Amino acid sequence: MSMARAQASGMGWRSRLAGLWPRRAPSDVDALPVRVHGTEFARTTAAPVHVRGFDQPLVWVIFTLLMFSLVMVYSASIALPDHPRTGSQFTQWHFLLRHLFSIGVALIAALLVFQVPLDTWERWAPWVFVGSIVLLILVLIPFIGRSVNGARRWISLGVMNFQPSELAKLGVLLYAANYMVRKMELKEQFFAAVLPMAAAVAIVGALLLGEPDMGAFMVIAVIAMGILFLGGVNARMFSLIAALLVGVFVMIILTSEWRRERIFAYLDPWSDQHKLGKGYQLSHSLIAIGRGEVFGVGLGGSVEKLHWLPEAHTDFLMAVIGEEFGFIGVVIMISLYMWMTRRIMYIGRQAIAMDRVFAGLVAQGVGIWIGFQAFINIGVNLGALPTKGLTLPLMSYGGSAILLNLIAVAIVLRVDYENRVLMHGGRL
Repeated sequence: MSMARAQASGMGWRSRLAGLWPRRAPSDVDALPVRVHGTEFARTTAAPVHVRGFDQPLVWVIFTLLMFSLVMVYSASIALPDHPRTGSQFTQWHFLLRHLFSIGVALIAALLVFQVPLDTWERWAPWVFVGSIVLLILVLIPFIGRSVNGARRWISLGVMNFQPSELAKLGVLLYAANYMVRKMELKEQFFAAVLPMAAAVAIVGALLLGEPDMGAFMVIAVIAMGILFLGGVNARMFSLIAALLVGVFVMIILTSEWRRERIFAYLDPWSDQHKLGKGYQLSHSLIAIGRGEVFGVGLGGSVEKLHWLPEAHTDFLMAVIGEEFGFIGVVIMISLYMWMTRRIMYIGRQAIAMDRVFAGLVAQGVGIWIGFQAFINIGVNLGALPTKGLTLPLMSYGGSAILLNLIAVAIVLRVDYENRVLMHGGRL
């Protein structure tokens, strides 16, 4: 009896002592001790670490550019219904609604592309390249390709006009990255490593010059060269390729009279010979930039978009931005493109550091594509480069360009997502 009373009293003592401390809920198993007021201690539940599946700052920058593009395309095209030649074809909302539709289609396509692993893109790379060549051939066939201002660059799809040269940029990018992965062991041998890739770019270039679209050819050539360099081609070989490429473009310009006139107009757009001809767009673009001064004339206040500056909503959208938002607006735009290009290149380097060479080269190729095309477009609008028919990525009006730009960005975000999965010990 005495033993039973002792056990009962011991159990009672333990129960009374336990009552002084609150019972922990099952969710408190992983709680961590935290010092409170210097001496006392309390327990707080450790918050789980949430791994974000993609680069959110990059997504927000792209979203900002897309939303701003809606504002600026509407501002730049709002006066086109009053144009004496084409006014009857358009309404006030025509270009805004079509641009909004293009962005919607492109966002849906980007969401679908984001689901595709990079291993699948590596297998599809040669077929995407072949498909882009087939479309470049089809656009040159009468009754299939659509001609505008003497250039046959579009295929009508009913709801939108598709530009195969935009797909060719992605096709060459994927093929070049795939080619460098397959030929990595031959990168020190010039003819074995470079000639097949050079032949592929030459085929695409010949088809683009037949449209003609020298601007797209320049972007594709730079993408291919950049991927060759990043893929490990030595500096001597790269310098030789660059010299050959510059020689090719010089020969193209020298053998084309209207291209030579464009260069002369760029050198002196204000001369009597060029100010109403090849130098007309450039001179009015410079007038628009000059009117903007530091802070701009305000949103909607542009004068040059009132039938003075041709293609204000496409190739020369930056001139309207410069006029309405001034030097500050231009600097902000340049800063956004620089940050975005740098961030995309970083994602590519991260993938290569994890021995994912194809994914890294693809991401860096997209960075070269967007960065170089933005550099050319802004340079043309500021009068620093000769006039070319290149749009401002993610901003200018144009369904094909917006579609392929967002698809390319979605592939980069997929690279970043796969990088994060692997860094946290997951499997693809």
